[in-house]
Formats: sequence, structure tokens, C-alpha cells
Amino acid sequence: MLIKAIKTVAALAGLTLAMATGAQTGPQHGALNAALSGDLTPTHDPVIIREGDTYYVFSTGSPGPGRGYIRARTSKDLVHWREQAALIPALPAWATQAVPGTRDMWAPDISRGEDGRYRLYYAVSTFGSNRSAIGLFTSPTLDPKAPGYGWRDEGMVVQSTEQDDFNAIDPNHIVDTQGRHWLALGSFWTGIKLFALNPATGKLLRAGEKPFSIARRPAPAGGPAPVEAPFIIGHGGYHWLFVSYDYCCKGVNSTYYTVVGRSKAVTGPYLGKDNSALMNGQGTIFLRADLQEQGRFRGPGHPGFLHDRDGKDYVVYHAYDKANQGAPTLRIAPVTWGTDGWPIADD
Repeated sequence: MLIKAIKTVAALAGLTLAMATGAQTGPQHGALNAALSGDLTPTHDPVIIREGDTYYVFSTGSPGPGRGYIRARTSKDLVHWREQAALIPALPAWATQAVPGTRDMWAPDISRGEDGRYRLYYAVSTFGSNRSAIGLFTSPTLDPKAPGYGWRDEGMVVQSTEQDDFNAIDPNHIVDTQGRHWLALGSFWTGIKLFALNPATGKLLRAGEKPFSIARRPAPAGGPAPVEAPFIIGHGGYHWLFVSYDYCCKGVNSTYYTVVGRSKAVTGPYLGKDNSALMNGQGTIFLRADLQEQGRFRGPGHPGFLHDRDGKDYVVYHAYDKANQGAPTLRIAPVTWGTDGWPIADD
């Protein structure tokens, strides 16, 4: 036990030093995830961003007395994490009217708008229904101690109902290689959709316009083939679409895993390394569900990405910890780009 403890401390110290100095050698395989400490659970549907010297992770909230909505965690070094006060004290009135029975805010996405305000997209829904909506809050800063801090309700962005073929949850804001703004979203139904946004407002560019379809999994005869949690990033002249397949939310029995495809156009088609199409439920595996007999962390998925100031890339995601009763747990991995140009997660 003593030897193991010494090795753990040494690995943590080495990782922290490497990150602080911007060393290019990088951590040993999986070293960042192994070193994570602090308030790591419960974390579900995380997204990550940096303001100043502080990293922020926002995730699906768990409402309760005095708790509020959208969980917030902060770190100075990507290793040690502390939970902060929830961002939003109550559901907006429009949300409870648009989606009767909604009790939570799901799957936040964070970005910075052209006006300098941070844009927090989030979903309201009920489990198993596509009567859902995406809302938007904005704030001039992420730091609760900074002057002017406060989240302003900007209202609804887009809604889905039983008459639609998509589910308006799991939002992700994208600025494409031409500077146009988009919102990707979707879960189950006919897959992942892409809506054009007005960059000035963060709302739909043209209300009522039919979205682009960018990923789906044709349902087999035995039932649905789930796809959800889109996240699009730009790299090397391509748009890279990450989506999660199969089932989350089942603890250690979760079968979630994440695939990736790329496209020159943000509207697709997105293809895997072998040219398999995400519109056919294929793609290249990025985060895999470990073998049941080997993996402690099950069902890795719902990724978010950070391109840090030193040029390094990171993916944040959740996975279910077999050693902690299947708790959804914060995971962060450095991302490198292979000689073939494809991303590799050091998970």
C-alpha cells in the first residue's frame, strides 16, 4: 500500500509540473484521469471551458433544497476539482409551460458569444419524451466574485414536440470554418440535427427552418439504436463530429461509447476513418466501453472539448465507476492528433 501511495503521489506531482510548465512530453497513458481528485461525482453530461486561470466544468444538475440547477466545478490545474454553487436558482417559467413535468436542466453547453457574454445552452425535457426545449442563459463572466456576474434568461431557442422527428436536448454551439454559427442537438428519434443560429443573439437564424440531419442510427427490427450528445470541433480544415452511441444512465450496466467522423462542411456528410457514415450509425470509435471484466469506468460518453491556451486539447466526459456503486464520474483526457490526422484520447 505504501509503495502504491508513493507512486500515486509521484505521478500526480509529475503531471501537475508538466501541465504548469507546458512540457511537451505529456503524461503517461491515462495519467490525468488517474490523478483527478476532489468533487468528481456525480458528474453527468459535462462541458469544460477556461476563463483566466480557472477551468470550469458544468454538468446536468440535481435539484434539491437550496441546490439549484446546472452543477459547477472549478480547478486551477485540471487535476483538483471543487464543486461550487449551482448556476441557476430555478427553472424559468417558460420552460415549465413549454415542457410540462420537466424537473431539471440537462446537458449544458458553454461558449462565448460575439458580444463577449458567455452563452449557456441547456435542455429541458422529461425522460423518454421528445417534448423538449433548448434554452439559453448568458453572463458577462463565469466568476461569481467578478463584477457584473449573473445569468440572464434569454428564453427558448428551439423546441420539439410529438409532431417532430427529433428531440431537442443535448445542445452544442459551433462556429464553423466560415464563421457561421450553428446549434447541434438530438437524442434518439431520427438522430442529430443542426440548426443555423443568429450570431448576434444565439437564437435560430430563421425560425421554422428545417434543420440539417448529420448523424443517425437506423433502428433495427428489435428496437431503437440510440445516438445523442453531439459535439463538433474544428481541426486541420475539418469539422469533427463526436456522438455517443447506445445507452447511458444505467450505472455499471451502461453501454455508452463515443464515435467520431469528419467533414469539410459543417453540414456533413461526416465519415469515419474507414469512410463509414455517421448517417448510417457508423464512424470511428473514440471513447470505448471497456470490457466488463477489465474496465472500472463503464459507458464513457457525452464528450465536451477544450482547446487550451497552450495549444493542447482535452476531452471531458462522464463514465460510471464500478468501484463507487456506478456513480457518474468526471473524466478528463488529453487529446492528441495522430499521424493520420485523427484524434486519440489518452483515457
